[in-house]
Amino acid sequence: MLVGTAACASVATGVNGRWALADRGPRPTITLISGWQAVNIGDIAHTPGVLNLIDHYLPEARVLLWPGGRLDHGAEELLKANHPRVTIATDSEQIYRETDLLLHGSGPSVVRADRLAQWHKATGKPYGIYGVTVSEPQAVAEVLRNAKFVFTRETASIKRIREAGVEGPEIGFGPDGTFALKMRNNEAARRFLSEHGLESGKFICVVPRLRYTPYHKIRRITDPAALEQWKKKDEHNKRFAEVDHAKAREAIVRWVRATGGKALIVPEMTYQLEIMQPLLIDPLPDDVRRRVVRRTEYWLPDEAASTYAQAAAVLSFECHSPIIAAAVGTPAFYLRQPEDTIKGQMYYDLGLNDWVFEIDQTDGATIAQRLMKVEEDRMAARTYLAAAMKRAEQRFDACWKTIAACLSAATR
Repeated sequence: MLVGTAACASVATGVNGRWALADRGPRPTITLISGWQAVNIGDIAHTPGVLNLIDHYLPEARVLLWPGGRLDHGAEELLKANHPRVTIATDSEQIYRETDLLLHGSGPSVVRADRLAQWHKATGKPYGIYGVTVSEPQAVAEVLRNAKFVFTRETASIKRIREAGVEGPEIGFGPDGTFALKMRNNEAARRFLSEHGLESGKFICVVPRLRYTPYHKIRRITDPAALEQWKKKDEHNKRFAEVDHAKAREAIVRWVRATGGKALIVPEMTYQLEIMQPLLIDPLPDDVRRRVVRRTEYWLPDEAASTYAQAAAVLSFECHSPIIAAAVGTPAFYLRQPEDTIKGQMYYDLGLNDWVFEIDQTDGATIAQRLMKVEEDRMAARTYLAAAMKRAEQRFDACWKTIAACLSAATR
């Protein structure tokens, strides 16, 4: 789905899924703004996912990474190990001087709209936006208009951009960069699974989540007015925490008893290490609780991917663990809470309707029944997932043809 006019001139013909750039002397340089925070493995995974897309579609390009936030919790080391040809750059003058095309990477919004606006004013050189959610286009309307292209990670954002009257760039659906994640840490996963008696294909992974992520605790917010607002959100979280997770527990009980397998409770965010036990483990019946393993340490997306690859299925209240699972071919359910923005539309856009559960409109029995359907016909489930991943790849092809054309035009 593309709207608007062509953003850039045509690009040379593609070869084996790659878009060949015209020979114009020095290698063209693309700078990726990405890396929003490292307390969420989904936010970490955006960056290597988009870097994989750059590697695949633009192998001739020189790549700089301009972190949009902190690369702590081992995120920087992970990126350096998996993407050695990428240079992490923080000097804006160097970036302005050396970059031909600035690319804002996948994320919850146009997180660093400020950088795009500053770049446009200082250099006049092109920029584009890939794989974001745009919930409030009016707030970044000028940045959107001046972009060469805006590819959102779900079609709900396209609708809002249209309604805001934004015209100028090429606008379309570009799947979240995490769908292109390829990194693994098989040794760490093997060691953990072996230590806890988790056999390949004989366990499921389950990820908890509160309705509102408690950023006031994560970021240690002290402003009294902000804390007052967070007090209301905390109350909202308490209201729904048991109601939501009881539905996931019902699926755990059904699957464990029917298969004799185990359940592994894992985090997507750091804070979830604290809520696993009371929400997903303690209330379980004794016979099931004995077959549940709890991860007690935060991890990184490479180990998560290797673990999910061995699981029978993944059930998650968070949005990105199912994507990481999908990228390794493992069936995954998204238990979608209404507070978790419009980003969940991406699952419907890719045809994964049967594996999205609007949590206020479903019950535990329905989730459990669908999970058993996956268990009873794993081949059909993997075929269903493969069709969705094929749709993602087709959208990657279309979007990156445009991005390659823009990079080629920028170096003329």
